[in-house]
Amino acid sequence: MTSKEFSTDNLSHIIFVTGGTKSGKSEFAEHLAKESQGLTYVALSDNNVDDKEWQEKITLHKIRRPKEWKLIETTDLLNTLRKEDGPLLIDSIGGFVMESLEKEHEEWSIKMHSVISHLKKRKNITIIVGEQVGWSLVSEYKIGNTYVERIGELQKRITKISKDNWLAINGRAIKIDQISLEIPT
Repeated sequence: MTSKEFSTDNLSHIIFVTGGTKSGKSEFAEHLAKESQGLTYVALSDNNVDDKEWQEKITLHKIRRPKEWKLIETTDLLNTLRKEDGPLLIDSIGGFVMESLEKEHEEWSIKMHSVISHLKKRKNITIIVGEQVGWSLVSEYKIGNTYVERIGELQKRITKISKDNWLAINGRAIKIDQISLEIPT
């Protein structure tokens, strides 16, 4: 799939890949992005240099990526969307939610709408990876529940503006647009 395949007539240039932990979502998103020329990979998280497991995960991601991809490691998605106009692979949208967890609901809502607005305006392919977190235990902590609610709301909005939506599960990818109906709101 190349960025040339997306004409300006399309509703969006967004491909959303979601799934649970170790589902294969990042690998599938990278597979979709392989043919995009001039792609920028946005690693949307803190580096967490003291977390050995996190560093191992980052290393595995780096090994998989083509060397020619530009890398941006940031927690500032809004600024990145303002500055970058070429093809993007954002891994993962949960980093944006994490960066905003301490925000009050109104401030979070403004940031979320701003991200959606910037995504809709992009003229180039944007592949977004997102984590499914609402299928397991309910957190006993307020911050955990805030994360689950916010990422669920954001990902529902991303799905509505995406050209293609994929679910990665157990190393398989399912194009959910072909087998689902949008729930009326």
